[in-house]
Amino acid sequence: MPSHPLRVAILECDTGLPKALAKYKRYGAISSALLESGAELAGLGKGDLDISIWDVVDEAGVFPELEDVDGVFLTGSKFDSFANIPWTNQLVDFVKKILAQDRVKLVGVCFGHQIIGRAMGARVGRNEEQGWEVSVTDVDLTSEGQKVFEGKEVLVGSLRSSHPGNGAWIEDADIKQSIHQMHKDIVFEYPAGVQPLGSTSLCKVQGMFVPRRVISVQGHPEFTEEILVEILEVRHEQGVFGNEIYEEAMKRVGRRHDGIMVGKRFIEFLLD
Repeated sequence: MPSHPLRVAILECDTGLPKALAKYKRYGAISSALLESGAELAGLGKGDLDISIWDVVDEAGVFPELEDVDGVFLTGSKFDSFANIPWTNQLVDFVKKILAQDRVKLVGVCFGHQIIGRAMGARVGRNEEQGWEVSVTDVDLTSEGQKVFEGKEVLVGSLRSSHPGNGAWIEDADIKQSIHQMHKDIVFEYPAGVQPLGSTSLCKVQGMFVPRRVISVQGHPEFTEEILVEILEVRHEQGVFGNEIYEEAMKRVGRRHDGIMVGKRFIEFLLD
């Protein structure tokens, strides 16, 4: 157990949709729920996690003092991570400030993952060639990704439990991580000094890791089926998604995913 509560500042980079807000009250609370579930799974008590939420869109330029936190979590967002506008530029500068020291750790998901990549010098932008990646998706984990996300032996054990009596193929299987996706923007290449965690056919930079410094994923481990269904329906109605993308995504939206296990690993990373 930590000697003092683990202090995590969530940088809230979006506002959210009506149904999700009715349940969570604010967008950053979705990520807070993931960290709380991860902390419980990691064996932490209720008093061992101290979360604050910072609106970095409407209150641009206002960030936590680094001496007051142990970790900073960047949420996803509907906005462009590569935009040259004041609040995203200020966010990138703040991430650079965190990267310039060695105590406070960084966690990012989707847009947050891309902002970290941008701050580390990688090219970030629209994936016009491959297009949207949405719904529950299998990510091919690298050998480092297998170690970071619990280790192959744990993942294999999970596969055995879900496939009783059919485990002969499991030992040689490629280890994958199932995670919600909702993005068309990507980090195009891994920044220098970063360990690759995984890839998909649509996005090769699915996770970045620097021991005791940075962990990020392109997916949305914090999303639930309910949250993703609302986004899919709204974007389908808006014409962002055509019928083919929408219907195919809806077929996968209820699949098992590894979100809470990723949340647990985030907590363990922050405690290390």
